[in-house]
Amino acid sequence: MNQTRCAWVTNDPLYIAYHDEEWGYPQYDAKQLFETLMLEGFQAGLSWLTILRKREGFRDAFEGFDPERIAEWGPEHVDRLMADPGIVRHRAKIEATLQGARAWAKLMEQHPGGFSGFVWETVEDSPVINRFQDISEVPSQTEASRQLSSRLRKAGFRFTGPTTCYSFMQAAGLVDDHVVTCFRRMPPE
Repeated sequence: MNQTRCAWVTNDPLYIAYHDEEWGYPQYDAKQLFETLMLEGFQAGLSWLTILRKREGFRDAFEGFDPERIAEWGPEHVDRLMADPGIVRHRAKIEATLQGARAWAKLMEQHPGGFSGFVWETVEDSPVINRFQDISEVPSQTEASRQLSSRLRKAGFRFTGPTTCYSFMQAAGLVDDHVVTCFRRMPPE
């Protein structure tokens, strides 16, 4: 069956599966949110398809993106990751992932809702369902993504600018930016 999808989806089966099965579905699991945020940081300056193609390599290299384990890592892990062809080998982004794991751990201890609660406060705990007719209407950042970016940076995260945060919000389902003609868009509440 031929279904109408958002215009950014190519005919690559990996991209189609990502759009149809993941993008825009609300995520609440703190570790899953951590992985999504870190991968969005790695994506900065690259195509998302590049990251999708390397996602399993990232998962292997970062031990399932377990922030509790990653928070304990040091320079020797950065060196190991810099030699891993299965990931994007960008030292600052790798170091930011280790720092992000430490920030995640602090939020899990200090924030009443843990990392998930911290993130979802951005949209008052309910997905924002946008009604864009065309992909050209979708913003690259919003006031909410600027606020999330600021809060994440204060908490110790890096590579979390407002545009990266908006991409994260889309991917993690904090916002539904499937265009109105897309078969995957959430029904209005």
